[in-house]
Amino acid sequence: MAVQQYRYGDGARAARALAVAGVIAVTAGCVGGSGGGDGSGQRAVAAERPLDVLGQAADVLARAGGAEARTSMETAAGGTRVTIRGQGTYDFRKQVGRLKVVLPTDAAGADDHRPITELLAPGALYMKNRGAGVPDDKWVRIDTTALKDGNLVTGGVTDPMAAAELLRGAGDVTYAGKSELAGVTVHHYRGVADLNRAARAASPQSRGALGAAANGFSKDAVPFDAYLDEEGRLRKVRHRFTFASEGPEAKEVTVVSTLLLYGFGVPVTVTLPDDDDIYTGEIRQG
Repeated sequence: MAVQQYRYGDGARAARALAVAGVIAVTAGCVGGSGGGDGSGQRAVAAERPLDVLGQAADVLARAGGAEARTSMETAAGGTRVTIRGQGTYDFRKQVGRLKVVLPTDAAGADDHRPITELLAPGALYMKNRGAGVPDDKWVRIDTTALKDGNLVTGGVTDPMAAAELLRGAGDVTYAGKSELAGVTVHHYRGVADLNRAARAASPQSRGALGAAANGFSKDAVPFDAYLDEEGRLRKVRHRFTFASEGPEAKEVTVVSTLLLYGFGVPVTVTLPDDDDIYTGEIRQG
């Protein structure tokens, strides 16, 4: 099969050392999903310009509204491979979501750490069951625009809208053909997203976090594999982020983050915590 390529402009301790804000900067793939529509209103995605298709993926999701999501984040350091998994729902219109994030054994320094509940909102990440001295009934709020990675890896989950908005910076795109994902026909695109370009093209709600990531990552180039269905909806995307680890012997670390979307149209209800429910005390490190 001949591939088509398009460029932008032409149409244990080691694991804990990667912790940022208490979860781990880490991802891998997962499989799942639900069927697409009945074929009405479908468009020939593969026949369109790939850069246009990818650039519009976030807008298509916003029109679709809610979806179920599964996430996986993986990294390897010091011979240890660590994977964090999440599952929940996300509203692409309001850009809010609720996910349950499961840490691997020892990733948080404890074998029996309970799943962390994360609420995603424009410019903010809320975490419950955060540990590290935070009371069980309190939430931790993080300003994602102040994070070096813009919460692309901090929470162990890449914000679903940010993952889609990254495709606005796609370049060097190759159409890798048509396949099937959980019974749904999808079109596979492989390319490299530029963080700076994506931040400039992103929606106002995502621009601050992506701008922070563009300044914080050691490489602006983010290789990706994206799978879109016949209606242009993003079904699966895998990004490979690179950043410099902290410490006297800083090294480049690669984090592979995968997002799987299905169950489009599902209702999503997210209630953000009141100020009284936000923990303002000191969070233990290490």
